[in-house]
Amino acid sequence: MSDTSVIPASIAVRNLFEDLLGRDVNVASGDPMTAEDLPTGVIALYTDTSQQLYAVLGLQLPLAANAGAALGLLPVGAAEDSIEEGKLFPNLAENVFELCNVLTSLLNREGAPHIKLYQVIYPGMDLPNDARAHLLALGKRLDLTVEVARYGKGKLSLSLV
Repeated sequence: MSDTSVIPASIAVRNLFEDLLGRDVNVASGDPMTAEDLPTGVIALYTDTSQQLYAVLGLQLPLAANAGAALGLLPVGAAEDSIEEGKLFPNLAENVFELCNVLTSLLNREGAPHIKLYQVIYPGMDLPNDARAHLLALGKRLDLTVEVARYGKGKLSLSLV
């Protein structure tokens, strides 16, 4: 069986964010999330049909807060307050869960096993060691800076297992 896992193009990420948020989004190559970003970041785990870890997505807190606020049509101040307190407020977390779920569409390919969102880990929750290792490892990965118009920007890192 050939390897059907493909890192999504940055333009596909931008288009998905723009379609979901209904506003301009700029995407550029960026630095990967670091170990220092993980305690306050939002991490999504994706599995295949056999429940094997397929991909790990990391959103730096500023990106999660800004995208969550934009998705909920909340004022910029809601994201700023969340970032300042170093945690993702529940109303923003609910929106970020939906964002992570929609991002699954970037991972599914025709002829490949179906990929689904398995879990979203929010700031303050324990991150499994294997997910941490994959998110910080070299390999099949995409590292972007995503800027949501009128809200702000942050890092997005996607690593395929």
